[in-house]
Amino acid sequence: MDGVLVVNKKKGMTSFDVARYVGKILGTRKIGHTGTLDPLAEGVLVLCLGEATKIAELITAYDKEYIAGVKLGIETDTYDIQGKILKEVKVPNNLDIDSLLKSYKKTYYQEVPIYSSVKVNGKKLYEYARAGEEVILPKKEVSIYSIECLDKNYDTFTFKAHVSKGCYIRSIIHEIGLDLGVGACMNSLIRTKQGNISLKEAYTLEDIEKGNYKLYSIDEVVEFPQIIVDKEIEKKIRNGVLVENKWNIEDKVLFMNKNKELLGIYYRDNNYLKTWKNFNFER
Repeated sequence: MDGVLVVNKKKGMTSFDVARYVGKILGTRKIGHTGTLDPLAEGVLVLCLGEATKIAELITAYDKEYIAGVKLGIETDTYDIQGKILKEVKVPNNLDIDSLLKSYKKTYYQEVPIYSSVKVNGKKLYEYARAGEEVILPKKEVSIYSIECLDKNYDTFTFKAHVSKGCYIRSIIHEIGLDLGVGACMNSLIRTKQGNISLKEAYTLEDIEKGNYKLYSIDEVVEFPQIIVDKEIEKKIRNGVLVENKWNIEDKVLFMNKNKELLGIYYRDNNYLKTWKNFNFER
């Protein structure tokens, strides 16, 4: 079983739990997720199965879109509503949320939250937090391409954001709380898009149990040019041989044979194309 499955994750499960559960349903151990969603979060979780696990890093790197709910006046250690409350204040009713969000459309170095699985010196950050140990939190360059308020009350609001890989919505909300001077934490999160893969294409676990799902092929989800080659070049690709870049490929390319079988993904190396991933589908 080779391909990509889009799951509509429910609250309460970890991404690993979902991948393991789907693997049991479909009878495969060769499965992995692309882009972790916290147990509180729901929405698009892309799973790669079989040979498609080779492209997991590509899908993980795609931009993402979220709809997030914010609770103002409360600051927690995890930056979400399920964490330990560190600060609680009364929220004024004249906060200018819209103007502040406009200033968040930017590229900057975002501090990774302490309750995350990012490793520092071989140890996950949340392990430092649970042990009460101090650690310097790393910062990663992220981009917020767009962010807009969808609705608001005096102490809650919802926003939609389009962000780069590695951007923590919890951290954005924490920063918003600091800028407003009242504190804030995330109380809901839905991932609505990952690359061009949207929530409309996602299946619930109940759908998958009933066999009501579509497994997308690698060429359907990878956004590179697709080239059909003759038998001579097909042989070179299957053997991992360099291929002359006569198609003027700038980045990566998917090579297929005349039967539309995916052979491999190659990348540009000066005037040649070099193997990035080769695929061995059962024939």
